[in-house]
Amino acid sequence: MNITKTEANNGKELTLSLDGRLDTTTAPQLEAELRSALDGIENLTIDMEKLVYISSAGLRVLLKAQKVMNKQGKMTVKNVSQEIKDVFEVTGFDELLNIE
Repeated sequence: MNITKTEANNGKELTLSLDGRLDTTTAPQLEAELRSALDGIENLTIDMEKLVYISSAGLRVLLKAQKVMNKQGKMTVKNVSQEIKDVFEVTGFDELLNIE
């Protein structure tokens, strides 16, 4: 999986664009990226336009990021494919995440 990181608004806004599969193999990569990047971020956007698959390991990383952002700002997930929307709905993540 490739992660493209874009900062804006003097480092208060961060967009992570995900490309590929977010699964057991790649979830630690995203988790490490988030852990090092969320300090001081008030608005986190996760762009899933090029994400083709998400596993429970990926969902866990999103949940951790949401918990952090609940304390310091807002997290938005955007450009979600129908397949990943279905996973969010089945797991109840559509109720936990702000999906655009």
